[in-house]
Amino acid sequence: MSTAAMAAAPSAHAGPELAQQLRRAERRKRLRALALTLPLLAFLLVVFLLPLGSLLVRAVENPEVADTLAHTGQALSGWDRQGAPPDAAYQGLVQDLSALQETAQVGALARRLNSEISGARSLVMGTYRALPVPAGLDAAQTRDWLLAHDARWGELPYWQAIAKNASRWTPDYLLAAVDLQRTPQGAIEQVGAEAAAFRDILGRTFQMSATVTLLAILIGYPLAYWLSTLSERRANLMMILVLVPFWTSVLVRIAAWIVLLQNNGLVNRLLMFLNLTDAPVPLLFNRLGVVIAMVHILLPFLILPLYSVMKSIPPNYLRAAVSLGSPPLAAFFRVYVPQTYPGVAAGGLLVFITAIGYYVTPALLGGPSDQMLSYYVAQYTNVEVNWGMAAALGSVLLVTTLALYGVYRKFGKAELSLG
Repeated sequence: MSTAAMAAAPSAHAGPELAQQLRRAERRKRLRALALTLPLLAFLLVVFLLPLGSLLVRAVENPEVADTLAHTGQALSGWDRQGAPPDAAYQGLVQDLSALQETAQVGALARRLNSEISGARSLVMGTYRALPVPAGLDAAQTRDWLLAHDARWGELPYWQAIAKNASRWTPDYLLAAVDLQRTPQGAIEQVGAEAAAFRDILGRTFQMSATVTLLAILIGYPLAYWLSTLSERRANLMMILVLVPFWTSVLVRIAAWIVLLQNNGLVNRLLMFLNLTDAPVPLLFNRLGVVIAMVHILLPFLILPLYSVMKSIPPNYLRAAVSLGSPPLAAFFRVYVPQTYPGVAAGGLLVFITAIGYYVTPALLGGPSDQMLSYYVAQYTNVEVNWGMAAALGSVLLVTTLALYGVYRKFGKAELSLG
């Protein structure tokens, strides 16, 4: 065998072994990378995905009636909801209420039914306190006992509310979040004009958030451009001033704006000193004050991504456009501004998404007509203790945020492909 053939034989065997070693090394790298990301994935699962999942589940869950009135719901399962309920429903109601050991369960049931029909709370609580019924009553006698105790048990709306909510899962909360409702027969219709509110509140939330985003862009764009033209040392110093709101408590900033915007505050004193107004301008507890404070708080969220994009744009582009005969202003808008669109889109989206979930600033600086959707989420959580409605409103905000992000991703990819 020649020397060349003898040298080629080991290399032919070494090829597959080397490829196998490379695959094993690559597999170890992937496993190591996965092991490093597992703590982060577990953290996201616990503090982000699980709460979101429970929010979505609670928005369609209806446990108050299903857990406490199981026998009643079973008796009403075949009821047409038009005529009188069967006698077995009266007997099941007494049986279910008698089985409740905790007053808190009865209170939750009463609140849930009262949200469907006014007067149900007093009816349920009064019946629960009147128990137990005399022993040995059949279904018809139990019905007579309930009617004698409270004649409202003979009215169909109360039984229709029980039958409507006997299922553990319901779309009612989500429908109510967009001013829709189910009739006792199961059809979906709009709520009355006097009860319709959430569409207006959602529109107000979008309007205020869009206003804040637009003002933040108008103020933040020239500021970010100015910062990008400074030397690194001066830009870092100015960036510290931009980031000061990040290092200050939201409540402290809001308190400062209350001091500045009140009738005897610095802003009104300055306006009157300059003879721009004869009387104090109402800047507090209205929408103007809310927008001013929100723009101030959210401005860094726009400046940071915009500044990073502007800093990466070579200044030679503008000089080249001017040297080729373009006026400086036209060169700025035709050459420089289009390159900053990704930063404007990212910063604007960040400001808008953050703004639609704002609660503290409108609650402290705004009036009753300036509250955003998050205010009513807190209202249903802390005051009305209606977790289903709070979760439904939160789900509306979540779906809106995801939709906006989807639009941003679509147009962002289209822009990149065109570029």
